[in-house]
Amino acid sequence: MALYHLILLAVVQGITEFLPISSSGHLILLPNALGTEDQGQFLDVAVHVGTLGAVVLYFWKDVRLALLGIPKLARGEREDAGAKLSLLLIIATIPVIIFGVFLAVTGLNDALRSMAVIGWTMLGFGILLWWMDQRGQEVKTAEKWSMRDAIIMGLWQAIALIPGTSRSGITITGARALGYDRESSARLAMLMSIPAIIASGGYLLMDTGLELSGPEIRDALIATAFAFLSALLALKLMMRLLQSVSFTPYVIYRVILGLILLFVAYT
Repeated sequence: MALYHLILLAVVQGITEFLPISSSGHLILLPNALGTEDQGQFLDVAVHVGTLGAVVLYFWKDVRLALLGIPKLARGEREDAGAKLSLLLIIATIPVIIFGVFLAVTGLNDALRSMAVIGWTMLGFGILLWWMDQRGQEVKTAEKWSMRDAIIMGLWQAIALIPGTSRSGITITGARALGYDRESSARLAMLMSIPAIIASGGYLLMDTGLELSGPEIRDALIATAFAFLSALLALKLMMRLLQSVSFTPYVIYRVILGLILLFVAYT
């Protein structure tokens, strides 16, 4: 793949992963805009791994707490803050794994990668994000995350496997519906992305990794590096803007893009 295409792919992923505008939807649409073949799921995962590195680095304090809590969780020390965070992240990841296996087994993964599907999900879930963001109270912080809320947000996150939905967007929607403030909603959504990306990346690596050629692996490494850099910058910017800006600008973008995609898909 051409270097400029790899860089563009990585930058698009890095910018859109942490904004509630669907990174997967943009990655699917990118080949149509460039007039090239679909980059394939392996490169999609490669750029997601790059953003994974960015979110781990940005939220390292929380990630470190969760990692140190794993041995304590294994010993049954669930009252420990790190053990509790690890447990809740595991629980929140189970729905997306189950739904992901279902899509893979039934073959719906490829069937859902269409412009019409992305248009409807971009539009519908964008409006839903606006609705929940406007109506949702701000009575909870990330420190108050509970077992019940982890399960509910995990179910919301599973919906994001439908292209165009936006994993961060739908998880933030669920968090706002539960009463979390905007910054805490984004923080929990980003932390939940870590085990979700690890799970999806591990599955595809086992499925296709051994069949890759040298150039394909090289392309994946380049894309991962550029995605990491752009994602880290985008994440810092978004978390800073959330202190003064609502999710409405992202919703407007989703609605406009969704309408354009639906027009193109049906004409």
